[in-house]
Amino acid sequence: MDELITPGGEPRPAASALMRLIDSIGEPELRERQQLAELDILTMGITFTVYSEGQNIDRAWPFDIIPRVIPGPEWNQISAGLSQRLRALNMFIDDLYNDQRVIADGVFPAELLDASANYREQCRGVRPKHGVWAHISGTDLVRDDDGEMYVLEDNLRVPSGVSYVIENRGVTKRAFAELFERQRIRPVDSYTEELSRLLASLAPDGVADPQVAVLTPGIFNSAYFEHSFLAERMGAELVEGADLVVGDDDCVYMKTIAGLERVDVIYRRIDDLFLDPEVFREDSMLGVPGLMRAWKAGNVGLANAPGAGVADDKVVYAWVPDIIRYYLGEEPMIRNVPTYRTMYDDERRHVIENIGDLVVKPANESGGYGILIGSRATRDELDEAVAAIEADPRNWVAQPIISLSTVPTLVEGGIEPRHVDLRPFVLTGERSYVTPGGLTRVALPKDSLVVNSSQGGGSKDTWIVDASFAPPGGPATQQQRQQQVQGSDG
Repeated sequence: MDELITPGGEPRPAASALMRLIDSIGEPELRERQQLAELDILTMGITFTVYSEGQNIDRAWPFDIIPRVIPGPEWNQISAGLSQRLRALNMFIDDLYNDQRVIADGVFPAELLDASANYREQCRGVRPKHGVWAHISGTDLVRDDDGEMYVLEDNLRVPSGVSYVIENRGVTKRAFAELFERQRIRPVDSYTEELSRLLASLAPDGVADPQVAVLTPGIFNSAYFEHSFLAERMGAELVEGADLVVGDDDCVYMKTIAGLERVDVIYRRIDDLFLDPEVFREDSMLGVPGLMRAWKAGNVGLANAPGAGVADDKVVYAWVPDIIRYYLGEEPMIRNVPTYRTMYDDERRHVIENIGDLVVKPANESGGYGILIGSRATRDELDEAVAAIEADPRNWVAQPIISLSTVPTLVEGGIEPRHVDLRPFVLTGERSYVTPGGLTRVALPKDSLVVNSSQGGGSKDTWIVDASFAPPGGPATQQQRQQQVQGSDG
């Protein structure tokens, strides 16, 4: 299914203004705008880091100028479904670290928790503010040939990519300024304000003007651009572990030239195991000794909370519909992709017998690593996957191969359909906020289903369009487009 073009070759209603403009300006001008967009990205230093042959290589962010368009009414339903999902997942995480009612009631298997790579026994008995553990999440969505959106996976540890949502919008507004006059496209730049508000709400009670810090592993981390981007946008301090210290009063302090300054909330972009060498990995040089002690004492807020990754597991994913029903008494508003759990004998046999027709995924990898697409694998690769499943059945799931929806994309040969997925970001605290749209990732090679930027994928701006209308007169001039960019909030 193409999201912008009907099978008959006509633009879908929400994309009609965009496709008319592309048709009117022609491919040469579209390529010129693409080149200007790429120059924008280089000039502004929008990068991501890939790891190759032991080296960290900064690359310009891969971007396609033709946006993805989703109608506003459809997005309203998706947004409500994402909020529902995160409410239930946070109740689930809180339950696992406290009463474990979901296990006692037979909804979730105890053996699955016992073998969880991301369950942190050190978090038992903790009840974070608002009962929320996963404050910032990125939920990957895909659309199948049936036109329906499905949740592909949940990212609840340290999800990345939201900075590119905001930067993509800025680049696209300059490239297609006239369309922001003709359509009501929901803005995305309020995200950092919403994030700042959420983080401030996690401060210890009685702190009126909290000091917020973004804790980064440092400049060699693949998401460092995003860490610095968000800190700057929020007016927060960007710190590394060595910049912080926990005092005898179990409070966190930042080292400054004027002395120690208390930190009330930390947006951590470091994995659990490196957060605190007193509690987790003793050899960690990235974290802060005593940080867990300060958090448990209620003297600092942490987002996301340590241990939230227990629900960021592709096997646990298969139970999320039941989790929603159990905690909320509601049917899931967005469905999961059908998932086979190889920890069960009958489902494992089905996977092994049909592995050439399935996607096989490890439970806790990210970035597209470790995934095998059966229809594109060699016999040796299939045999290796079967052996891995039989050796550790709990660590694998399998799903049908989904024919991801496509969006027109400017490639070397012209405008061609390319497969896409979508990562909206959800903020959960006293209230819920869902980005209008999110990060659309596009598989640039023809027929590829791999959208991850680290493996050759690119990105697009995502427009949630509420209404379109034609302004008086003909197409806007370049000067008019520039004026509209300066005055438009997107």
